[in-house]
Amino acid sequence: MSRVDELIAKLAPQGVQFKKLGDVAQIAGRNVQPSAMGDAPVTIFSLPSFDHGMTPEVLTGTEVGSAKTRLSKPVVLAAKLNPHIPRVWRLEVIPERAFCSPEFYPIEPDATSLEIGFLYYLILSKMSWLAGTVTGSTNSHKRLQREDYLNLEVPVPPLEVQREIVRILDQFTQLEAELEAELEARRCQYDYYAAQLLSVDGDVPRVKFGDIARIVRGASPRPIQKFLTDDPRGVPWIKIGDVPAGGKYITGTAQKVTPEGAAKSRRVTPGDFVLSNSMSFGRPYVSKIEGYIHDGWLAISDFEDSYVRDYLYYLLRSGPVQDEFARKAGAGTVKNLNAEIVRSVVIPMPPREQQERVVDLLDRFDALVNDISVGLPAELHARRTQYEHYRDRLLTFKEAK
Repeated sequence: MSRVDELIAKLAPQGVQFKKLGDVAQIAGRNVQPSAMGDAPVTIFSLPSFDHGMTPEVLTGTEVGSAKTRLSKPVVLAAKLNPHIPRVWRLEVIPERAFCSPEFYPIEPDATSLEIGFLYYLILSKMSWLAGTVTGSTNSHKRLQREDYLNLEVPVPPLEVQREIVRILDQFTQLEAELEAELEARRCQYDYYAAQLLSVDGDVPRVKFGDIARIVRGASPRPIQKFLTDDPRGVPWIKIGDVPAGGKYITGTAQKVTPEGAAKSRRVTPGDFVLSNSMSFGRPYVSKIEGYIHDGWLAISDFEDSYVRDYLYYLLRSGPVQDEFARKAGAGTVKNLNAEIVRSVVIPMPPREQQERVVDLLDRFDALVNDISVGLPAELHARRTQYEHYRDRLLTFKEAK
């Protein structure tokens, strides 16, 4: 008998109570303007910072331009957007002057009923089910509402049982983190080889990006709430939260806009690039769908006569191009690209045959660090599958009558 079984037999022999999450936790915090903090440092937990290493941004209050949710007690942040890309953040220690994006629900447990770690694993275990509840027949994704979380039926075993389950699952998480660190080292090696392959000699022509591609800024119908819709006639509204961490392609969106909203926005078609001009600064993505972008994106198209699409993707991600974006965007913690900056960047344009050779090699390297069927990625995928199996078993209880 496992330690968990022993504790349940001792502390809950008749089974475990199930309650609505809203009975043992609340959605906490209030929306405020961090700019009221002036030049004092503030810590911002956002979707992009989650996606890029789960490291919050530290800015001055004046650098934060929109309302955020103030955090003061330990919480689990659960994203409103796209539960098919689980974004659940366990915050046991809250920094001074901490805020989260309004795209998160800060769920605060009743400490007499739920351990914060247990709440975290409970919510993670529910994400697949939640994804099913908000995915429509057209594979569109609606936002999760407060009630979607608060109405979840969850087991509430004795706190001692919760602590033991958290201890076990934390060990699995640590083993997974070690594999991820090893994989990250391999990615660094990949980045080195990518830089070598993308470097060219002086005989290769260089062009201003804007001379061989159409580069335009997105546009936002305002107020956006007026144009968001669940109607099947709506069209995809592309946001940064629609892209998984480290992802390359945009394949679907959480929200749609009306045709009237689309007329006030900027259309992208399959194969076009979109480039973030603020959050996830300078990161390129390839759209696999027809959709519309707001003014936080740039759209790049009409480059096919000069570049193989995947070569351009690797080139835009490369260190020299990213460094040039950052230099031209100017100093400051929060950088903003504009279309003119991107048009002005000078990039190499080797012959198409050379581009195709580079893509072939980089695709092979990419598979070594991302393909879940081989090597370290396969081992990490197997470990995650094992972890999810044990997590679901540990979180399954006989209900008390």
